[in-house]
Amino acid sequence: MNGQGGGRELILSRIRAAVAAAPDVEITRAYRTSRPSQDRAGVVELFAERVADYRAVVHVVDEDGVATTIGTALALRGVTRPIVPAGLPGEWMPAEALTDDPVLGPAELDAAGGVVTGCAVAIAETGTIVLDTGPGQGRRALTLVPDYHLCVVRAGQIVAGVPQALAVLDPSRPLTWISGPSATSDIELNRVEGVHGPRTLEVVVVR
Repeated sequence: MNGQGGGRELILSRIRAAVAAAPDVEITRAYRTSRPSQDRAGVVELFAERVADYRAVVHVVDEDGVATTIGTALALRGVTRPIVPAGLPGEWMPAEALTDDPVLGPAELDAAGGVVTGCAVAIAETGTIVLDTGPGQGRRALTLVPDYHLCVVRAGQIVAGVPQALAVLDPSRPLTWISGPSATSDIELNRVEGVHGPRTLEVVVVR
């Protein structure tokens, strides 16, 4: 046997010969599918804490404080014309907000000061936000190209753990899992933010 294909078959044949007489072993897959019960306030608190651990800016507000919180956050960032996908309440958004209809090109997305979205689900245990391009979220490029992302998360969208999130998500949809601002590290562990997505993530949790 020559070449990569031959080498692979040689290795596999030796493995098959080595395990030929081995008994069958039943593999128990006892994956955890739930967390210990936790009240809604506890789940919201844990999510806010974990998101903040990822260097995201977090606000926990009541429904009537959402618009003011968004307006203040955008003003502090100097974002006067954020991109806003269809499906978010209009009263939350500044009058000068940009829409994605007609579709914004790469240069327009890059030049935008930021984007404001909702989410599909959020995970308390990991501090993760999941987007599935549904209402109020827009296509994936809207949250990957601009340097600033403000995401509104309703308390009812927060689940305790990943299994609960998977149970409500549609795997056929394009899912974006966000755990804090985009960041990566080189071999010397120098952290660089904003390489694969927004440099800054701000989260408004609506109680």
